[in-house]
Amino acid sequence: MQREMKRWENIHLTGVNRLSAHTDFYRYREFSEALTLNKEMSKGYLLLDGEWKFLFLEAPEFSPLNFETKDFEINSLDSIEVPSCWQIHGYGKMHYTDVLYPFPINPPFVPQDNPTGIYFKDLILENIKEEKIVLKFNGVDSAFDLYVNGQHVGYSKGSRMPSEFDITEYVKNGSNRLTVRVYQFSDGTYLEDQDMWWLSGIFRSVELFRMNKNSLEDVYIETSPDEDYKNFTLKLAGKFLTSEVTEMKANLYQKDEKVDEFTIEVEDGKFQVLRNMVNPLLWNAEEPNLYVATLEYELENGEKEIIPLRFGVRSIDVIDNEIRLNGKRIFFNGVNRHDFNPTMGRTVTYKDMLQDVLLMKKHNINAVRTAHYPNNDVFYDLCDEYGLYVIDEADLECHGFENTGNYNWISDNELWEKQYVDRAVRMVKRDRNHPSVIMWSLGNESGAGRNFTAMYDAIKEMDSTRLVHYEGDCVAAYSDIYTTMYTRLNALEEIGKDSEGKKPHILCEYAHAMGNGPGGLTEYQEIMRKYPRLQGGFVWEWYDHGIQQVDEDGNVYYLYGGDYGDFPTNGNFCIDGLVFPDRTPSPGLIEYKKVIEPIVTEQIDLNHLKIKVKNRYDFRNLSGILLHIKVKSFDQLIEEKTVSLQSINAQDEMEITLPINFENALKYDDARIYLSYLEPENTLYANEGHLITSESFLIPATKVEKEYISKALDAAMKIEEDQTQLILENDQFRTVFSKVHGILLSYQINGEEIIQKGPELTLWRAVIDNDMYKKDDWINKYFLKNAKEQFVSIEYQLNEGSVDVEIKKYLSSVNQAWGFNLIYHYRITQDGVLNLHLKGEKVLRGNEIPQMLPRIGISMNLNNEYNDVTWYGRGDSESYQDSKRSQSIGLYRKSVEEMHTDYVYPQENGSRCDTSFLALTKGNQSILFNFKELRDFTIHNYETNALEEAKHRGKIEKSPYNVLTIDYRHSGLGSNSCGEEQLPKYRVQIEDFEIGLEIRRIHNEDLIEESKFFRAR
Repeated sequence: MQREMKRWENIHLTGVNRLSAHTDFYRYREFSEALTLNKEMSKGYLLLDGEWKFLFLEAPEFSPLNFETKDFEINSLDSIEVPSCWQIHGYGKMHYTDVLYPFPINPPFVPQDNPTGIYFKDLILENIKEEKIVLKFNGVDSAFDLYVNGQHVGYSKGSRMPSEFDITEYVKNGSNRLTVRVYQFSDGTYLEDQDMWWLSGIFRSVELFRMNKNSLEDVYIETSPDEDYKNFTLKLAGKFLTSEVTEMKANLYQKDEKVDEFTIEVEDGKFQVLRNMVNPLLWNAEEPNLYVATLEYELENGEKEIIPLRFGVRSIDVIDNEIRLNGKRIFFNGVNRHDFNPTMGRTVTYKDMLQDVLLMKKHNINAVRTAHYPNNDVFYDLCDEYGLYVIDEADLECHGFENTGNYNWISDNELWEKQYVDRAVRMVKRDRNHPSVIMWSLGNESGAGRNFTAMYDAIKEMDSTRLVHYEGDCVAAYSDIYTTMYTRLNALEEIGKDSEGKKPHILCEYAHAMGNGPGGLTEYQEIMRKYPRLQGGFVWEWYDHGIQQVDEDGNVYYLYGGDYGDFPTNGNFCIDGLVFPDRTPSPGLIEYKKVIEPIVTEQIDLNHLKIKVKNRYDFRNLSGILLHIKVKSFDQLIEEKTVSLQSINAQDEMEITLPINFENALKYDDARIYLSYLEPENTLYANEGHLITSESFLIPATKVEKEYISKALDAAMKIEEDQTQLILENDQFRTVFSKVHGILLSYQINGEEIIQKGPELTLWRAVIDNDMYKKDDWINKYFLKNAKEQFVSIEYQLNEGSVDVEIKKYLSSVNQAWGFNLIYHYRITQDGVLNLHLKGEKVLRGNEIPQMLPRIGISMNLNNEYNDVTWYGRGDSESYQDSKRSQSIGLYRKSVEEMHTDYVYPQENGSRCDTSFLALTKGNQSILFNFKELRDFTIHNYETNALEEAKHRGKIEKSPYNVLTIDYRHSGLGSNSCGEEQLPKYRVQIEDFEIGLEIRRIHNEDLIEESKFFRAR
């Protein structure tokens, strides 16, 4: 029996009565209004956003009889905000998947349980004359039927592209009823299996246009260069709704200055003109120069209309196997971006989009891939204005087919060709006037096949001025560049080497920014900069797709897949961004800003204050950029000044001698030079003084070599012991060791307990998302989480002025033959100084050993009244060994609470790398932890177990003590939730190790001097 194909399952329909796609433009009556580019001031424009009546159904078949008629009673229905996603308002079910379709794969058919929303809007229209009235839906998921006053106007699908309908013959003066029936699932859903929440409804703005029946229908702009890229030819082309208009006046403006004017002839409603632009200001992401063209024409009724068109003069080509903008090779430091808002889902505001663009520019990002569909149209205006290269991606992803074993099921099926091509054509026709769009993308993760060839050909027929890419095209047959994703470093280097006669390469996705990470960004940047064929990449992704919630205490947290009972789901895989859901930058974004810095500083000879400054901009000269110089010794400022950089052309470098007093700096310990590159004046995206990037260097001759300085004190020590405890004490201190477990149970100074338990060796960290493919072995095969110390022996020796305690132990875990022999050597002095040296010797027996440990470190529980942390190391944000370049070495202060990074999904966080010492403070007293080598540390007011048990922000159970962990080594972060694993040099192995430190009480004002020596050897 043949199943009946419903309209929303008909692959042969791309729409019914939907108008042809065209570029966005607006009509104005006056020049002053036109030059504002404010569409709300335009002629005949009406925004229909706001409250609509709403009826939610489990399937279209349950629609009430005559629901589309004007007499259908709607007053008692619910109201819903347009635009919005109905699941956010409690209708239907929230569901997140990355790859899987949420229904059986049986194309083109969709489930009978097909959630449906019917929207109603009563609209008053007055003074309807001989005009054309167009209703525009900017985004509706996934398909919909439109009715006006009881009549069926049309049907459309393709969720993230506009759909326009001519409703002129359906409306009348007075009240009119708009009825829109929206289907969550359609045959188009098979093409919209992107990694995101399944959200439905009218999620972008609805607009109405009242226009003259002879008005302009479409217009597009192209610019092409001469051979020297000095002069460009401007092409203006388009068409009118009729052939009544025969002439237009055109003016070109650059900012407020008119730079050209000319007349355009219109024949049979169509026009095309070529105009030479002599030495124009060119558009690029670093210098986004824009022009405005105004087209003025007179209508049959004597009215004038003015059309403003903002454009940039630029070219994009592949020349000599390089991607070149305006003839110059460019490099992409990009991100992938979804439209998303934590309270509105796929509905985004102008403020959201502007904030995204400003954050990207401030963090040195120069490119965006609109993953994986055309974004809200306003976003492209912002990219034009502020300067971001855009890969504009078609609303096309068929990822779920990969799991069927036939990835190309519909991509290589000619019956679907019309659907594929429709999505490409509508994207290009909407966005082709944006200079920021330099590349079209055919979609994402949809296999390969003939339909992509058809898309490529259709795009090139409309627009031959841009490049086309598709990552699934492994041989670049229908792609102008070679694109891969999550390519590991070794393979990426091979691509870089294999350059002769090959198309240029970009990574459309890499460095999966999920949870704590990504790590290893520096190595990617080094490889991509090393080989000319490699022209950069796009980090996955911009922000965490968390759904905002507020608990009973007013604390904000975010939900992810599975929190709504949705199954199957990919859980927190949607929490994978460089910014948190509230658009706060994560440590990953701070690190990315540094790694992709456009100004690189290298030391040449600091004894002569010589550095090298490399300009990695593609177009911008560094002339005038402010170089702010500070020389500091710990927290003491030695010297400070600001100079302006000389001319350094893009991609050039220059040696500079720093203008500071070197002889004076040599008088100080650990004198460091801090360099900050600042914007000299306000820019579009940042204020004067905005930090572009920074660097710091230690003056080698001033490096502190910590010494041993004894302190004589006549304070006899008393030693007590019984079967279970060893107690050492005098008037200054008291230490208690367990003779059963071989652990320090208590360390008191002047009657106040400082250490409540520890130190103990730990190999474990709370699992980060990038550990997801290792954690099962770590937990269930090697039982690293359960690694325990086994007591072997304890001995002590009374010396003159101190006591030595030596504890031998063995550490391993359940059913493991490998482990560590441990020797804890404590020296406690008469004045209560606790000096520890831990030596670990690896024991390798058997063949089953982990290839990587999370960490090797010691953990101890501390008095939580000492809640202020001062450290000399990297800061002030967190850092890990493969993600630390953004954090300069210096003296930093925070509370213990501030040492926590509040990831949406709680996990290991807060490490500070390369630390020389730290101090915990209460009042005017501090406890100094002085390290014998540079160490990484974390300190938190919770246990690791509590961190792992918490699944959301604000849900971590606090402990009655602070937990300090000092690492011999801590494995890097990597990007292996989807990308590269931790690189070998950042992996902790089963290896011999030593950790040395000293703990003592000091006065706050003595911290710096006390950190320069040890009291006990």
